[in-house]
This record gives sequence, structure tokens and C-alpha cells, in this order.
Amino acid sequence: MAELLEPVDTPAEGNVAGSLAVLAGIAAADAACCAALGRRSRGQDHKAALDLVRQIEPAGREAAKKLDQLLDIKDAAQYGVISLSGSSLKTALRSASYLVEFATGVVRRG
Repeated sequence: MAELLEPVDTPAEGNVAGSLAVLAGIAAADAACCAALGRRSRGQDHKAALDLVRQIEPAGREAAKKLDQLLDIKDAAQYGVISLSGSSLKTALRSASYLVEFATGVVRRG
């Protein structure tokens, strides 16, 4: 995943790693929703998925928080308007890892 880009040497590399973390988190949330609920959010607003993720038991509320953290940095990471700070990137990578592990558990239970 995005950890492959660490350590980052430039702001652009940090944004790429952050963007990959965002995409991984969105994909993981979709997989978890499909496995647990039989549906996923399909709109342009990714924040609509938060309500679905919260419904997944156990740990859906925490997963929704992690997804929300990623969505908060999506524009900065993907469009390069602002360079992600080192702490924002670390948080994004941790959130994405959490969501991938969460989705893996949901799919295995499914």
C-alpha cells in the first residue's frame, strides 16, 4: 500500500502516499459494506458512506471515524492544493491500515 512510498522526500511524494491511503480506505469501506450490508454508497459524496460503515458491527463506528479522517484530507492529497504534513500522512496511513484490516475481518466473517 502507500507505506511503500515511505520515507517521503518531497511534498509531492507525501501527497501521492496520502492519496493512495485515501483510495485504499474508500475501497476497504466499500468492501466491508458490500460484505456486511449487501450494498455500498454510490454517490459522488464519499461522506455518504459514513452512515453505512457505522451500521457494521462490530467496530463500524470506529471505522467510520477513520474513513472520515481520510476523506478530510482527500482534496489536499489528490489535487495537491496543500502539501500534507508529516503528521497528516502518518494519520492517513494508520487510518487506511485500520480500514483494510477492518474490511478483511468483515469479509472473512461474511
